[in-house]
Amino acid sequence: MNWDTAIDDFRIFIRLERSLSDNSLSAYTADVQKFRTFIESGYPGLAPADVKLEHLREFMNTLSAVGIGARSQARIVSGIRSFYRYLLLNDIIESDPTKLLDLPRTGRKLPEVLSVAEIETMLGSIDLSKPFGLRNKTVIEIMYGCGLRVSELVGLGITDLYLKQGFVRITGKGDKQRLVPIGGEASKSLGLYLDERRTLPVSKGHENVVFLNRLGKRLTRVMIFSIVKDIALRSGIKKNISPHTFRHSFASHLIDGGADLRAVQEMLGHESILTTEIYTHLDREYLRDAIIRFHPRS
Repeated sequence: MNWDTAIDDFRIFIRLERSLSDNSLSAYTADVQKFRTFIESGYPGLAPADVKLEHLREFMNTLSAVGIGARSQARIVSGIRSFYRYLLLNDIIESDPTKLLDLPRTGRKLPEVLSVAEIETMLGSIDLSKPFGLRNKTVIEIMYGCGLRVSELVGLGITDLYLKQGFVRITGKGDKQRLVPIGGEASKSLGLYLDERRTLPVSKGHENVVFLNRLGKRLTRVMIFSIVKDIALRSGIKKNISPHTFRHSFASHLIDGGADLRAVQEMLGHESILTTEIYTHLDREYLRDAIIRFHPRS
């Protein structure tokens, strides 16, 4: 099987079997295409089934040589491993050459987290008398109050809101849906914004979209980033804040308050609890720093 056929079949397989989003599909196939380009430039005529461990190791060395970081390398390897698992599953190869490939050490980078006071400062800095002030406040309230990804926020529909029941329905990665509780402040802000939204023009095809721009269309990811950066700047907060910071803060504050790790995993939509466990490390990191700073024999 040649590279074109193998990659096309792999794309169909992961779309159907793993229900990945378009972004994830593009990322996986792009990783395999990088490896294919390397093979075709250095080993013309080498088919996917003929690749050996030494070819993969040479590819990894090439990535390091051009300055690609350990985390990016690990992501690329993940895509290539999925490709070869597919080939093995479909009896196109007899053994997986990626099985013994070592991943680069990435360490564990703890995410930036805002304190409750910092979030209150950001919310308090929003001028509700200005156009879209209430919308922007509600964006922050929902991201922090429900722990949403940016894509989940911009994709939120009016028919996903069950405010009387205290839940919102979220469509996450791979179009998987989950119900997330919504707190009192976020629910109140959302209710006020929905009242205001009824007075705004709405473009055709965007009638069900919760958060709209001035043209009555769905907010973009870039616009959400811009809103967050502007509010952080006005608040005088120096941390490197992105929309995802509110999701990290949501999880960290829940766990710090004693929430069950499984419950937080469910609310975040994490497939593996190992992903959620990073938020327990935030608290451990604080304890470790306290020992180093204050213990007389540290």
